[in-house]
Amino acid sequence: MGLSEVGANENQWNYDVKDLKEEVPEAFDPFGSEETAEVQYKTLEWWQCGTLMVAETVSVGVLSIPATLATIGLVPGIILIIVLGLITTYTGYVIGQFRQRYPSVHSMADAAGVVFGPLGREIFGVAQFVFFIFAAGSHLLTWTVMMNTLTDHGTCTVVFGVIGMVVSLVCALPRTMKNISWLAATSFLSIFTAVFITMIGVGVERPGDGKIDIFRQTSFVNGFTAVTNIVFAYCGHAAFFGVIAEMKNPRDFPKAVAMLQGFEIVFYTVASIVIYRYAGQGVASPALGSTGPVLRKVAYGIAIPTIVIGGVVNGHIAVKNVYVRIFRGSDTMHKRSFKATSTWFGLNLTFWIIAWVIAEAIPVFNNLLSLVSALFASWFSFGFGGIFWLYLNKGNYFSSTRKTCLTIVNVGVLGVGITICALGLWVSGLAIHKDGSKASFSCANNAI
Repeated sequence: MGLSEVGANENQWNYDVKDLKEEVPEAFDPFGSEETAEVQYKTLEWWQCGTLMVAETVSVGVLSIPATLATIGLVPGIILIIVLGLITTYTGYVIGQFRQRYPSVHSMADAAGVVFGPLGREIFGVAQFVFFIFAAGSHLLTWTVMMNTLTDHGTCTVVFGVIGMVVSLVCALPRTMKNISWLAATSFLSIFTAVFITMIGVGVERPGDGKIDIFRQTSFVNGFTAVTNIVFAYCGHAAFFGVIAEMKNPRDFPKAVAMLQGFEIVFYTVASIVIYRYAGQGVASPALGSTGPVLRKVAYGIAIPTIVIGGVVNGHIAVKNVYVRIFRGSDTMHKRSFKATSTWFGLNLTFWIIAWVIAEAIPVFNNLLSLVSALFASWFSFGFGGIFWLYLNKGNYFSSTRKTCLTIVNVGVLGVGITICALGLWVSGLAIHKDGSKASFSCANNAI
């Protein structure tokens, strides 16, 4: 049975391991046999996988969503949260299908290599790495806002950024995702508690004027910037291949996707409605700043783990992709030797220095999220889902009514990704230019 026959199979989760070993040109498994390995990677249970994905995705993203409702109105905002959540649930499942078909894939770069060849692998390998740098940069930017809030701008914002970089670097040093997953569980509780406190705080204090807009007229630039902020809240897909590769049983990945997406959609919807309802048009972004001075500090204090760990998970996966690319197929990957340890540390150090530069260079939270969404999340969370399905089902697009409907759906998903990328780049560029008066590498208080 060849791959073309597997493509015709309606159940994409069934595949013949023997045939795949023969037909996939690279090593069958990114980590090879680990029976006697000193460092073992394939140790994640499905719920640990889900927790990691929640920590990576539901952190900084949720903090920007209430402000999007203030920009485009309550009803359009809620519709977008739910619809985009359902689309990314589907594309996450398709990524799992693609990984089951090609078990040698460890990253978006590897997947692009399967679909587009060696050049595609290099292009999207760079794109994925840059995405993770920007995502980590958004966490460092949020860290500086948090520190300025807690300390009442106790020192230069650039200094706070350096402290955040060092803390993130130290937390990112464990080499396996299982060790990071325990931090991720803390992040999960942290963001939930912080947002819950914010919801209670705005409900009690009612800082808004009591007026909310069911529909709100706004400029196209502001409206689409709000859309890209919602897109960023669903941008975890770039990490999915790397997480699947470290699962004990990759077939359990749909459970992890269901855990992530179910939590995301419900959490985003409830939190954004409550915070916008009581904070009104003055809702802050990040949303934790919507309460009074005391509760704001409490919320930010509780959110410290998710602000740090969400970025750490992004950084870990980015560095792991490079690390696997360098040592794939060698014994060094599973050793605690000087070569392996120093390479891992050096890659992490380089990553976090660049992420810090990004955070200081684009000091406006919403603009940074908008740019990241347009450049990368549009493809990793949306466009690639359609591309992967079309590749898996090549030659069978109209073989049945079901296939015809799915073909239309996936072409539509690809169209959504292209639209978000093209329009998002335009509006984020205009927004960054408009806010150019806010200096980069500034000591000013960015919590105001």
